Amino acid sequence: MKAIIGRTAEQAVLLKALNSNEAELIAVFGRRRVGKTYLVREYFHKQMLFDFSGVHNESLQKQLTNFRNTLTYNLKLNILTEVPASWTDAFFQLRNTIEPLITKNKGVIFLDEFPWLNSPRSGFLQAFEFFWNSWASRQKNLIVVICGSAASWMIQNVVRNKNGLHNRITRKIRLLPFNLSETKSYLNHRNINLDEYQIMQLYMAMGGIPQYLKGVEVGKSAAQNIDQMCFTKEGILQTEFTDLYRSLFDEADKHITIVRALANKPGGLTRKQILDVLGVSTGGRVTSLLDELTESGFISSYLPFKKNVRDTIYKLADEYSRFYLKFMEGNRASGEGTWIKMSSTPSWRSWSGTAFESVCLKHIEQIKVALGINGIQAEPSTWRHVPGKGMAGAQIDLLIDRADFCINICEMKFSTTEFSINKKYADELKSKADVFKQETKTSKTIMMVMITTFGVQNNSYKIGLIQNEVTMSLLFT
Repeated sequence: MKAIIGRTAEQAVLLKALNSNEAELIAVFGRRRVGKTYLVREYFHKQMLFDFSGVHNESLQKQLTNFRNTLTYNLKLNILTEVPASWTDAFFQLRNTIEPLITKNKGVIFLDEFPWLNSPRSGFLQAFEFFWNSWASRQKNLIVVICGSAASWMIQNVVRNKNGLHNRITRKIRLLPFNLSETKSYLNHRNINLDEYQIMQLYMAMGGIPQYLKGVEVGKSAAQNIDQMCFTKEGILQTEFTDLYRSLFDEADKHITIVRALANKPGGLTRKQILDVLGVSTGGRVTSLLDELTESGFISSYLPFKKNVRDTIYKLADEYSRFYLKFMEGNRASGEGTWIKMSSTPSWRSWSGTAFESVCLKHIEQIKVALGINGIQAEPSTWRHVPGKGMAGAQIDLLIDRADFCINICEMKFSTTEFSINKKYADELKSKADVFKQETKTSKTIMMVMITTFGVQNNSYKIGLIQNEVTMSLLFT
């Protein structure tokens, strides 16, 4: 078995399925190129009996032909059977072929890109439901894994299925991109030994997507790799943006419109504001669009402090999308040195701050460990106050409300050296804390935290203002 980097919790789920005395139906979902197929194939490589993948926008006849050919190849059958007339016949063939092989040993059936098999009027989902309910669910040595990049489809039609698959999923895995620690391990495994600042640069531009990180080359800096992958004609991320959304969503233009709007508003947008962006007054379909983007990992939702669900803030979570819209789309500059030149511009400085903040919000558990509060019940949230008469406005992108009667207000700042707090910024922090206390009427103790790349310079403005520090290296733990 090849090395599986990270994925500790996910591997634990798969191990429990292997040790189970009952049939297992496992749903694996997550955005494109996040490593779902690799995880399943490598973990179950010894038990794999049938490994079949759907093809996007392919005809029913071609999918069934592919099914027959794959069955013949996977199980080394000597005779090429007829192409099944329907998915019901296809699953009947699969049952008859697999049944003798799982009398004593565990066996795995892997159906990859599951949503693509369910083409219109194909009857695929109904045939699979019958296959599982009538036979597969009774086989104690059988594990069936269904996997799809269209995460929203998997949630609605499989996990939350109201028909034949209702409550049939025994385990589910939502595979997320690598965190910083896993990204570092993955690169080290490939003999790419960059320091944490270089890795942070890569992560801010393309996130922890294994397929993207696979393009990082040995002996090149983060800037050189970004140049190669994003700003050359042969770069693997040149056309990824459009391909990515169109491969996952039928109404990709609407999804992209929301992503663009959130890219332009780093502080996030409410659902009502997104309705305005789309130019619609009712929100039924918008709710679905937001769910689809959230389940696929492109956006994240944050509940403001002491607010209800109606006040939810949506933010862009996908690093590559933010990077593409900021620097790649419509950009004519290309070739060696492009990114280094951009790195000295005001656009780079504004982007780096937003991108670093987004990375921090994905590593809240590491921040809690660094603060020594991981053993305390604590709820992360955001907070904003629109300026009014006699009161300044304020925005807090991360606060941690703790059960020990304290609240951490976290400020996230990207810097190429130690971050220095000057008088102006110190006054802003004091004002922010004062406005928060006055508007929320909280009686909890406020503790100011600075999360930075290389720490905060010790000066008179820091003393008495900043109670805790979290540096970039602690996000890698």
